[in-house]
Amino acid sequence: MTPTQAFPSPLLPFLSLGPFNRLSHTFALKAVDLLFGRDLKAWRERALGTSADRPAPRAGTIYAYSPAILPKPYDWGPDILVSGNWFLNEPDWTPDPALARFLDDGPPPVYFGFGSMPGLNPEAVTEMIIQALSMTGDRGVLARGGGAISTGRAEGPVFFLDSAPHDRLLPEMSAIVHHGGAGTTAAGLRAGLPTQIIPFFGDQPFWGRRVAELGAGPPPLKRANLTAETLAKALTALEDSKMRRRAQSLSDAIKTDPGADAAVDFLERRVASTR
Repeated sequence: MTPTQAFPSPLLPFLSLGPFNRLSHTFALKAVDLLFGRDLKAWRERALGTSADRPAPRAGTIYAYSPAILPKPYDWGPDILVSGNWFLNEPDWTPDPALARFLDDGPPPVYFGFGSMPGLNPEAVTEMIIQALSMTGDRGVLARGGGAISTGRAEGPVFFLDSAPHDRLLPEMSAIVHHGGAGTTAAGLRAGLPTQIIPFFGDQPFWGRRVAELGAGPPPLKRANLTAETLAKALTALEDSKMRRRAQSLSDAIKTDPGADAAVDFLERRVASTR
């Protein structure tokens, strides 16, 4: 949400707008202010005790994504930190017996999950995924999430999942197909998984393009054009050895990011400098 000439606003469906890249961020920020400005103002007054008449000093801006996925733009100053992702790990989690049996019964499956995205026709999407898996001979773990994938009975090469922590589940997968949320994108790449993104809205197409530009996955697929055949073709593409090596290289880089530790240090230093 900080203007830059390096790329257009992630909320816009363009790879580049050339000399208008920076301007596109300004317009996007205006739109965000129209949507959320009143709520932000109320929260600042309630939680921070600030107002338009007495604004809080600006300490800086933190972006909690990995510079391995998107490097810090050259025209952002020292008041802006790209810290790396803030992962919430769950080391004590273990899969329930049914999931454990499924994982042990064959080769690593492909993970399908669309996070909190709503489902317009979840039954059709689920059937499409099952057909694509049948075409390629892959196994799949289908996470129901916000409803984009329907409920179903676990049988054969498919297992339906209510929820599981990404940090424990994804390393058991062979590849990942998801909506392109920034968090899921980072979690999949941290696990070293070649990634196919099927974006819904917002910044999701942006992360889909970044994954493809980085060589860790095919170009994003449009939901409107999605068929079992196109999905099967994408699953086959995810088996590419060069793509897998690139995903693993990104995994190695993401795991070295300081993340929340860097954010805490940045905040403490910046806030101290404004006093």
